[in-house]
Amino acid sequence: MKETRKGMLLVISGPSGAGKGTLVSKLLDHDPSFSFSVSVTTRGKRENEIEDVHYHFISESEYDKLLEADAFIEHATVHGHRYGTLKSEVYERMEKGQNVLLDIDPQGARAVMEKEKECVSIFILPPSYHDLKVRLHTRNTEKEEEIARRLGNARGEIAQMGRYRYLIVNDDLELAFDQLMAIVRAEKQNSVRYFPVIEE
Repeated sequence: MKETRKGMLLVISGPSGAGKGTLVSKLLDHDPSFSFSVSVTTRGKRENEIEDVHYHFISESEYDKLLEADAFIEHATVHGHRYGTLKSEVYERMEKGQNVLLDIDPQGARAVMEKEKECVSIFILPPSYHDLKVRLHTRNTEKEEEIARRLGNARGEIAQMGRYRYLIVNDDLELAFDQLMAIVRAEKQNSVRYFPVIEE
């Protein structure tokens, strides 16, 4: 039997603090068929972040040049900072049959879902708003006013969860990861991207 595969575009999104970054890291560690699309952002680098691994950190003027060059699949201003997904990070890889993973905010995710109808979209939910607040405070990466802004935005983002193909409540990390892997395994066999040829 011969088989060919078209690259999968996997979009993982959710409110800040839902734990999508942890799930994304585990998926990349367990499944080498995925490559991570590194977004650009104009926000400052956090202490634990690595340039060109977590984000391409760029200036406002560099971002404007990319906008003018139509270099983005999607771009948005989120929590007062600008973000964007580069076409060069996604389309070239998918054409080679590679699976590409996007970890993006809900505003950007909606833009990608509108353009890429066959993308696999997953929304990560916290078990409660209380848990979300605790997680945002525990990670110690934002100031109090930034946390308040993210919590306020979370309600509107969660209200849009019905736009996504799949939903995962991240209450138990191992269970949430098992659910994520089950979705990925099923979507790899989806007839829109898997083409087996049965011999005579």
